[in-house]
Amino acid sequence: MINNELVDHLFRHEYGKLVSLLSHRVGMRHIEMIEDAVQFALTTALDNWIREQIPKNPSAWLFRVASNKLVSELRSETRHNELLQDNLEQLSRRAAEPSQFHLPNELEDEMLRMLFICCDHKVPIESQLIFALKSLCGFSISEIAIRLFSSEANIYKRLSRARNTLKKISPPSFELSNSDYIKRLPSVTRILYLMFTEGHLSSNVDFAIRKDLCEEAIRLTLILVNHSVGDNPECHALLSLMFLNLSRMSAREDMSGALLLLEEQNRELWDRGCIEHGLYWLAKSADGQHFSRYHAEAGVAAEHCLASSYKKTNWERIVDCYLLLEQSAPSALHQLNRAIAIAEWKGPQAGLEVLQANTPPSWLASNYLWSAVLADLHLRAREYQLGEYYSIEAIHSAPSQQICDLLKRRFAKSRGEGQ
Repeated sequence: MINNELVDHLFRHEYGKLVSLLSHRVGMRHIEMIEDAVQFALTTALDNWIREQIPKNPSAWLFRVASNKLVSELRSETRHNELLQDNLEQLSRRAAEPSQFHLPNELEDEMLRMLFICCDHKVPIESQLIFALKSLCGFSISEIAIRLFSSEANIYKRLSRARNTLKKISPPSFELSNSDYIKRLPSVTRILYLMFTEGHLSSNVDFAIRKDLCEEAIRLTLILVNHSVGDNPECHALLSLMFLNLSRMSAREDMSGALLLLEEQNRELWDRGCIEHGLYWLAKSADGQHFSRYHAEAGVAAEHCLASSYKKTNWERIVDCYLLLEQSAPSALHQLNRAIAIAEWKGPQAGLEVLQANTPPSWLASNYLWSAVLADLHLRAREYQLGEYYSIEAIHSAPSQQICDLLKRRFAKSRGEGQ
C-alpha cells in the first residue's frame, strides 16, 4: 500500500541518494540526464507499487530502474565516446547483478561525499547550497526560496548556474583531498543545518513537521563528526543543536496535527534521551577556543530543554546567547529572535525597542516572521491598531495553513483572549 508519507520519503530521500550514486558512476557532466533517470525511476515505482507489492529492497529496485534508464539514454546520445562506454559497461554490469550490491552503506557515504563535491569553490556559495538542497536533499524550489529568503526566479537562476558550472568541471573531481574537505566543510554544515531546519518547521503545505528530514540531517552529521574532517567543536555544536531541537518534536503537535506554541507543550513528552545526547555534544563542543553560530543556537535550545516550565525559562541567558549569535553570524533574523527573548524577559515594549532601533532588510521586512513578531509584541503592549495591522500581514504571508493556524492562536493569546 502506498501512502503520502511513503511518497514523500521516496522523493525526498531516495532521490538524493540515487543522484549521488549515479553522479559518482558517470560524472557530474551528465547531471541533468541523471536527474531525469532518477525521476523516471521514482515515477515508475509509484505506478508499479500501487498495483503490485512493494519490493523487499526498494532502494535496490529504484537504483536498477534508474541505472537502466540512464544507460539507455547515454547509449543513445554518446555511442562514440570510448571513455563513457567503459562507464556504461560497468554500470550495466552492476545493474544486472543486484545481489552484489551493498547498497545502503554505499549510499550513505555517497550522499555525504556528494555534498562535499557539490560545494566546489568554482561554484558560488549560494549556488552550491541551492544545488545541494534541490538535487541531493529533495527540496522544492519554493521551499528553498522560503528558507533562503529569496525569490523562486532567483533560485532557478542560481540552480542553473550551479549545474552548468559543475558540468564543466573536468575531469569530475570525485577524489577530494583533505584540504578540499576542510575548505568545503562550512558549506556542507550549512546545508545540513538547513535540512534540519526545514524538517523542524516546514514550509511544505502538507507537513508542518518532517521528522524524517531531521533524522536524515542528524544521520549525516553523525557520519561527519565521526570523520576526521568533521570531528571539531563547530560540528559537535551543530549536532547538539539538532538533538536538542529533536527532543521537543513529539510535543509540538496536538492530536489533530496542529502546531503547538512552546508554552502549550507537554514537557513530559520531550525525549530525555535526545536531550542527553544534545547536552553531551554541547559539552564536547566546548573543547578549544572556537565559537560558532551553532554554539549559540545550541545554547538557546539547551536553555529551553533544561527549564522545568515555560515560566521558569532563563530568558536572560537566552538573550545572551542571541547576542553571541549576532556577533558570530550577524543577521537581522537573529536580532528579531533576540527581541522575542527580551520581550519575554523584560516585556513587549522592550522587545519593540530592539526592533525599532534598526530598519529591517527588504528580505526580512517582506517575510511573515517579521510581521508576526511585530503583531505579537504590539498586541501584548496593547497597541491594538498596529498589532492588528501586522497580524493580517503575517497571516496572509504565512507559507502553510499549519503556520497560519499557529499564528492565529498566538495572536489570540497576545490579545488576552481566553485568559
